[in-house]
Amino acid sequence: MTRRVLVAVAIVLASVAPGFGQTSRADMLPARLTDQGFWKLLTDLSEPNGTFRSDNLVSNEIRFQWVLPELLRTVRSGGVYLGVGPEQNFTYIAALRPKVAFILDVRRGNVDLHLMYKALFELSADRADFVSRLLSRRRPPGLTPGATAAEIFTEFASVEPNEAFAMETLAAIRNRLVTQHRFPLNGEDLRRIEEIHRVFLLAGTKIQYSPYGSFGGTVQPSYADLMAATDEMGIARSFLATEQAFAFVKDLERRNLILPVVGNFAGPKTLRAIGGYLRRNRAAVSAFYVSNVEEYLRQDSTWQAFCGNVAALPTTPASTFIRAIRLDPLNPAVEGFATRLSPMRCE
Repeated sequence: MTRRVLVAVAIVLASVAPGFGQTSRADMLPARLTDQGFWKLLTDLSEPNGTFRSDNLVSNEIRFQWVLPELLRTVRSGGVYLGVGPEQNFTYIAALRPKVAFILDVRRGNVDLHLMYKALFELSADRADFVSRLLSRRRPPGLTPGATAAEIFTEFASVEPNEAFAMETLAAIRNRLVTQHRFPLNGEDLRRIEEIHRVFLLAGTKIQYSPYGSFGGTVQPSYADLMAATDEMGIARSFLATEQAFAFVKDLERRNLILPVVGNFAGPKTLRAIGGYLRRNRAAVSAFYVSNVEEYLRQDSTWQAFCGNVAALPTTPASTFIRAIRLDPLNPAVEGFATRLSPMRCE
């Protein structure tokens, strides 16, 4: 083999090394966690409960799917996903198909929101059943497995909330979490889950993000808008876009591999503890959805602490930040975000 050919081969191998390293790495991540193991890991990784100005029950990033085509070209399946906030994480999880996902938030309320979601995924046979239980509205007839997310939410928009069904669903959620999984939820956790579920009952398909409170404002996208959204090419990719996407998230929840934890991005424990867990299991972060949290870290002068935490996470050359950038960064009053990808480096 000539020197020129050897150089060419080296260049090709270098170009595929990030993806190759991700898939060939013999990680030791478990295929499932026991209920006890799930709760212990959730507890061991978490920091004390913090506060934020809003409940953040629903995302407000209508363009969050636009990065998915590029992200899927960069990040291989089977890695480790980190994210923040509510339901948009499920869409990234459904697309990236990680082995395990950690969802961080400074508020214990976000853990309770995701525990409610966990129970609903496990209880629901399909997407329409899931939406029915989430919104406390009886399933309308005629919804087929091939229905789009837009069609599902259009059908549910005309269905009245059902208080009896809400109580039935809430009892099933409690039974699933406390009796079957035996998670030691305290009274405050159970109260928050009940309050969160009631917000979805009252607001229905129109539930929106609100910076102050739970019901949202008129300029924010609704839950129905977020689920029916598409990428820039018009392809629907939300976790409720197809039965296959929903089933993947449901299966990961069933195996206790979506872990909501309380943690500050700049805090002293959670990100570093996740990094330690991944290193012990010879795994690396493939994608980290940070939303617009970095904006608050800079405002609070905790950016360098965040950077130190990121440096403690095991990564590969292909590890990627998913960032939400304000459409008008000079005017925070202008609503809306664009989502951008960048290498997982803190600069």
